[in-house]
Amino acid sequence: MTTETAPEAAPEQLEQAVRLLEAAQRIAVLTGAGASTESGIPDFRSPNGLWQRQLPTTYQEFISSPEARKRYWELRVPISRQMAEARPNATHEALTELERLGKLIAIITQNIDGLHQAAGTSPERVIELHGTARQAACTHCNTRSPIAALLERVAAGEDDPRCACGGYLKAATILFGQPLPRAELEQAVALAITCDLFFVIGSSLRVNPAAQLPELAVERGVPLIILNHEPTPLDEQANIVLHATAGETLAQIIALLRKRSA
Repeated sequence: MTTETAPEAAPEQLEQAVRLLEAAQRIAVLTGAGASTESGIPDFRSPNGLWQRQLPTTYQEFISSPEARKRYWELRVPISRQMAEARPNATHEALTELERLGKLIAIITQNIDGLHQAAGTSPERVIELHGTARQAACTHCNTRSPIAALLERVAAGEDDPRCACGGYLKAATILFGQPLPRAELEQAVALAITCDLFFVIGSSLRVNPAAQLPELAVERGVPLIILNHEPTPLDEQANIVLHATAGETLAQIIALLRKRSA
């Protein structure tokens, strides 16, 4: 998680963003780690992120190695507890308001924390490309269950928990080398090619296939807004680029939009 303070968005940039949101009726939003850092959840991939300090377990390692599964749970338990304790921030709350205004068709998220739903966004409008840390899943039968019960088993001494079918249990999140869920990816692509505004919030746009989604919208001439602390590879293709703190900036934008919609 970065501790550097991002500059504030200029008033004219906020005004331009509000105008685009006013004109749109089918807004697709892509959120990345920057949407949740203000809730105390670390950015795993940044230069100061967790993956730079400790390499993540790959899916193949998890399937093939008991030691890798043990390492996975040593890291996963504190992360899962941190996410369970996290609460929605201004970014999540503002996007809930965007849905109430009748303009949001979906949030496509790279995050696994479930905070969009916790803030009140309709679950059917949240597409979790990388899965969810709030559930456990079996690698064999794909049975899902609440993560809390599995964490209790690990805390009680199980360092390689198994499903009733014999498969390995893990958080229902995507590991490196594991395919993204096909249905969610197809739904995200469909939204990118049917929305009338694509809004990126808190994503570096360096991880595919999520990074390709705004490009699909731009290819159709759809306006693109990027709100991210750092520059992204798509900044030059965006109509508006806001290098600012996500929560405060988005809250300002939605407040102005709500005022004009009243």
